[in-house]
Amino acid sequence: MSNAAAQRFNMVESQVRTNDVTDVRVQEALMAVPRERFVPASKRAVAYMDAPLELVTGRFLLEPRVFAKMLQLAEIRPSDSVLDVGCATGYSSAVLARVAARVVGLEEDADLVRAASDMAPSLGGGGITIVQGALAEGHRAGAPYGVIFINGAIERVPDALLSQLADGGRLVAVLREGTQGRAVIWRKEDGHVGYWQAFDAAAPVLAGFRQPAGFVF
Repeated sequence: MSNAAAQRFNMVESQVRTNDVTDVRVQEALMAVPRERFVPASKRAVAYMDAPLELVTGRFLLEPRVFAKMLQLAEIRPSDSVLDVGCATGYSSAVLARVAARVVGLEEDADLVRAASDMAPSLGGGGITIVQGALAEGHRAGAPYGVIFINGAIERVPDALLSQLADGGRLVAVLREGTQGRAVIWRKEDGHVGYWQAFDAAAPVLAGFRQPAGFVF
């Protein structure tokens, strides 16, 4: 077993399974995708650390524990179409493609779009399209989605994203209120959206998802 494969095994065993991620499909997807291939060469030695990993200024891979628990929270079905918001270099899209029918990876940084387009389809098992656009606007051309997965913390959920959920669809993100973060799932039923908070989670806030100044949630 290579060093990277051993680190990936240890990630699943010590950071994922021990934090109540019991979905075997999620575990297998995390084992299958080489996380170290999606980070800068200078950071590959710490690709599996239990903390958010900065890829470029202001953009991160989610901590493996948080990422895995959010994947399980989304209850992704093999038939689901997923919008992966803030896919960065494409790691999250590659993992999502292992558990969903189709993944649209949305990224607004042109360099990250190129990196994700090169990496994710070849390592995610197919079914991945990478598109460029404003994260908070989503990607209407591919809607509706069974799942919208946001790779980071948000202070608000844009109506544009909620409008792109299919009936029965779920949106998962880390909701930041002050200094506290909680993983939250929003669900659309009969045109109405409700949400519930699942577990404590830390993640950097994504650009475009901050609350306007003076707004009270």
